[in-house]
Amino acid sequence: MAVMKRTQFLLSLCGLALLSPTSLLAADLPRPDSKPADMSKPVKVFIVMGQSNTLEMGVVKGDKDGALEKAVKTEKLYPFLVDDAGAWTVRKDVRNVSVMQKGDNMNVYRNDWLTISGNKIGIEIGIGHHLGQALDEPVMVLKSSIGNRGLGWDLLPPGSERYLYEFTDKAGVKTSKVVAGYKDKPDMWDADPAKGVATPPPAEWLDKKGKPINWYAGKQYDDDIANAKKVLAEISKYYPEATKFEVAGFIWWQGDKDRYNEAHATSYEKNLVSLIKALRKEFNAPNAPFVLGTLGQTSKENATGNDGKIFEGQMAVDGNSGKYPDFKGNVSTVYTNPLSMGGASNGHYNGNAKTYMNVGLGLGEAMVKLLKK
Repeated sequence: MAVMKRTQFLLSLCGLALLSPTSLLAADLPRPDSKPADMSKPVKVFIVMGQSNTLEMGVVKGDKDGALEKAVKTEKLYPFLVDDAGAWTVRKDVRNVSVMQKGDNMNVYRNDWLTISGNKIGIEIGIGHHLGQALDEPVMVLKSSIGNRGLGWDLLPPGSERYLYEFTDKAGVKTSKVVAGYKDKPDMWDADPAKGVATPPPAEWLDKKGKPINWYAGKQYDDDIANAKKVLAEISKYYPEATKFEVAGFIWWQGDKDRYNEAHATSYEKNLVSLIKALRKEFNAPNAPFVLGTLGQTSKENATGNDGKIFEGQMAVDGNSGKYPDFKGNVSTVYTNPLSMGGASNGHYNGNAKTYMNVGLGLGEAMVKLLKK
């Protein structure tokens, strides 16, 4: 089986969230019993952030390779997703909530029990089933994200400072740019050699039509955090009967947009460290585990250029890498290349539902392992 062969790559890795073939195929996950959680306990909230691949991109219907229906009914994968009659199972102990900023408003795309519905799935299915099985408390998978956003710009966390980036342009001329810090705009501007990083940004940032651009470094971070807090402020609206909650973990799958900006790719590790610390501070969760996934198309063997810089940054923050002692036992990087069934992040992995299931299961299992520690 192709998935089993791909999984063997994982077994040779050190410092990563290792997955066994049986757990990857979720053979150890029973079908949910459809019973509600004990609502006397606080809801364990797991916040999912990133860009478009955190959204629902895996195709559900059809008998073509990569469709979830074929994977479950023909290939007999993910048996916990269906009951004896072949209907999709429902977890009454895991709430699936998805919100997204649209203009000046927060739109709610999901607010239901964890199940398969609609035409697409995302990583929340695998994440939610692992957490629902492992925890006695009620669980909420709260996704607050939107597509085409970079960590080095749109999702830049508070406290990030301007810095100089020096490079050689296509004409062979050495050039210096000031890269935006939090709340700055635009994303970078020419540096005055005499002032360096102190070079102020342009007085105005206009589009091609001469209209002001109302965006800044960290704008999407601010929106996503504000929306997650809106949900938590009305917890019973999103988890019926809930009165208490605890932000118990963070899950991050991102990096595609930063691939197209050398400065952002080079600074990915630094920005990722800042993000982990900022999220824990935002939600008063200093010990909450943080799990992230690498980009599926990037393998250890082809990690070059900007992709390689992002990959190296993602690997470095894993608590077992030793580079950040404070992250030991509470930050885990999941190497998703063996879990990906082809395609790349910029094409949403060709909509292959098995990629989204496998990566979700990997992220969920890694989170459970950190929680047990």
